[in-house]
Amino acid sequence: MHNLDKIDQQILMLLQQNSKMNIKEIALKVGLTTTPTYDRIKRLEKSGIITRYVAELNKEKVGLDLVVFCQVTLQVHSKKLITQFENAVEKMPEVIECFHIAGNFDYLLKIVTPNIKSYQFFLKNKLSVLESVANVQSNFVMSTVKENSMLHIA
Repeated sequence: MHNLDKIDQQILMLLQQNSKMNIKEIALKVGLTTTPTYDRIKRLEKSGIITRYVAELNKEKVGLDLVVFCQVTLQVHSKKLITQFENAVEKMPEVIECFHIAGNFDYLLKIVTPNIKSYQFFLKNKLSVLESVANVQSNFVMSTVKENSMLHIA
């Protein structure tokens, strides 16, 4: 685990809970002064352990009510088609996560759209038209039981 001591782990957990927490607040919670706390955070950023800071949005309050998990099977597993598919998916804002997986299908996509009509448009005009796509199966989320971006590191 990249030589993270308990204080580094505490800092990472605090920042995952609230990335807007200031250095003084973090230092107080981990029992250090501000300078060594700042230095630790900068080291964690520089090492690539902290990759970015984001604001987590409420999907429904911004009009994105439909979450779809989409299983995609490719025509063939050539490097060219895999690269084309991945490059195309990277450019689709509706796809918020994409995983290349082993199993009964090749990719699992998490797609967020305003409604079923917008998903249908996405499917017909963006995803299914890709040369590499052989099969798409859509699974619609009825309700979210747990959704969390925090990694437990202790």
